[in-house]
This record gives sequence, structure tokens and C-alpha cells, in this order.
Amino acid sequence: MGLGLLLPLTGCDRPTATDSARAEVQQVLDRRAAALLGHDETAYGTTGARGDYTRLRALPLASWSYRVGALRRTASGATADAELRYRVAGYDRAPVGTRRTLTLARTADGRWYVTADEPAGKTGQQLWDQGTVTAVRGAHSLVLGTGASAADLRTYARLADRAVPAVSGAWGTDWSRRVVVLVPRSLAGMASLLGSPAADYRGIAAVTTGEAGGTGRAPADRVVVNPEAYALLGDAGKQVVLTHETTHVATRARTTAATPLWLSEGYADWIGYLGTGRTPAEAAPELARAVRDGEVPQQLPADQDFGFTREPAKLARAYEGGWLACRMIADRWGTARLDAFYRSVGAHPRRAGAVEEALEKVLGTTPREFTARWRAYVTHQLG
Repeated sequence: MGLGLLLPLTGCDRPTATDSARAEVQQVLDRRAAALLGHDETAYGTTGARGDYTRLRALPLASWSYRVGALRRTASGATADAELRYRVAGYDRAPVGTRRTLTLARTADGRWYVTADEPAGKTGQQLWDQGTVTAVRGAHSLVLGTGASAADLRTYARLADRAVPAVSGAWGTDWSRRVVVLVPRSLAGMASLLGSPAADYRGIAAVTTGEAGGTGRAPADRVVVNPEAYALLGDAGKQVVLTHETTHVATRARTTAATPLWLSEGYADWIGYLGTGRTPAEAAPELARAVRDGEVPQQLPADQDFGFTREPAKLARAYEGGWLACRMIADRWGTARLDAFYRSVGAHPRRAGAVEEALEKVLGTTPREFTARWRAYVTHQLG
């Protein structure tokens, strides 16, 4: 009989005060998300600070939700760890996930409300963390910016709208054919979005974020602009940059861990420079200078040569060498073979052997022969 009485007691799992508080906070965040999606500023204000609503209201959202994790009580209320998941309407195939830290207070009658919603430690900012988001829609693009006028952002949209069909014309149409461009206020803002030191991106006009391999579970890529470096480019250079980054968006599903950076970056530059009329010496000035000095590279650029923290001239030579390799394939074997080569490399299950197998099956050559041909091509084009 004693055992019969004990079993119900040991099986009884009563919620703790923290569990109850976490459930209450989750309910507040659910109401906050519903108000944001419903464009109801008044309802949003009943859940806490309204400042985020002003920053977010221009962002076209298909979904927005929080999942509360740990909750820590404080003298003035609580802090909560939460995962925010959101999806930009018309662009994201799956939600973007990011970790947030929320600060909450409690009213005299016991109701929770949000006083701050910030990136969790060691997590990059979101664009609205840097100010009010302005959104400009193009025919094939969505440009989101802080600190720039709608007129300024429309310039980016026009360039992106030209980039999308240009990339489709070379790569094909088996991609979303849409691009999201983020324009923060400064280089520091770009670095904060990427969660890295600003020094890593000084002189870099733009980068593209995304998941290699394109499983379909990740959201659409984001082209993140460094407005300080971008502003120094001429009109043609600005177009090349956005076309290059759009190529990364288009090729992401076929770009995997098997794809070397000389191929992914070189191919993006190859499409970026199509139709610009730039000569090899104009498009590859650092490598041209090295060739004139008798310093023809011995091997194709290695992945580590593309690190943003490398000396700028060496980084430029890596990009230029990759571009000339892809240009050589297009010139020697044709653009269809270049396309097939890129896809074949990315389809390989691992890095080892990927390029070698594609060289043999698609181009009918060997790594040694290809490298020798590339060195001769570089010398001929730039010498």
C-alpha cells in the first residue's frame, strides 16, 4: 500500500515559478509577434517598448516568432534567451534564425513587458538593430537599408535588377531570380551584421551570406554592402560588384564544400565582367603587374589566398587568377562547358578529387595540363 501511495507522488511534476514565468513571457512574445505581423502598433505597444516597431515596420514579413529558452530573474524583472525566426515575404524559402536576449520588466499587477530586444552575445546584429529600416522593391530585388534615403536605395535596386537577368543569361534560370541587398550605414555596420571585426572588410565592397549546397532549408542569401568601399567605385564597378554577388546567390545550390574558391569567386567575376568591355589587363591589374615583373603564379589560387585579412594586392591577385581560369575555360572549351564544369565540381561528395574528376570528365584534361595551360594563358593575356 505504501508503494501505491508513493507512485503518484513521484510521478507528479509540478511547474516551478520559473516555468510559469517562462510561459507567461512566451505568451507576451507571441502577442508581440502577432501585432508586428498584423501592423498593429497599438497592440505591439501593450507588450512593451514600441521603438522596435518603428524600426521594423517597413520590413515585408511573411513570418516572425520567438521561442523562449532560459529565463533569469533579476531584481527589476528578468532576462530571456530566445531564438527569433523570421521570413522575408517573397524572398526567404525558410525562416532566418538568430539568437536574441530580451530584457523584461513586470507591472504592479504582475504583467510582463519587453524593455529591450538585442542580439545575444557573439551574435551578429540584424539590420533593424542599427536603425529604422527603409525598404525599396525592384523588379527582381529587395533593398533594405538604414541611414540611406529611398532614392539612394533605388540606385542599388536598379543595379540589382540588371544583375539578375545578366546572371540568368549566363548561368540559367534554375534559381530564385531574386536578390536581397542589405545596405547598412557604414563599414562598422556591415561588420556588425556579419559578426566580425570591421578590419576584415575594409576595402571589400560587398559580400554574400548563405548556406553552401542549397539544401532548401536555409533562407535566401543576403548581399551585404560596405557603403564606404562601394561609394568609391565608378558606375561600371558598382554593377560588376552587384552582378558578382548575385552570381553567388544563383550558384549557391551548386556551390558546395567540394568547390574551391578560385572557381566560385572566379566564376562570379567572369559573369560580373561579361559585356563590360574590360581588357584582362584592366580587370586584373595586380596580376598584370606581377606578370610584368616576371612573377607568373605557379599554381591556381588556394582557398587561404582569398582571406579578407590578407594583404590587398595578394587578395586581388587571387581573385584575378580565378577569373582568368574561368575565362580561359570559356574561351578554350566554351561557356556551356564552363557551366558544366562548375556544376560537376560542386556535385562531388568531397573536396578531394572534385576538380580532378571534373577536369577529366568535362574538359578532357588533367590538373597538370590545366595548370600549365592557365599559366600560359595568364602570361599571354597580361604579358
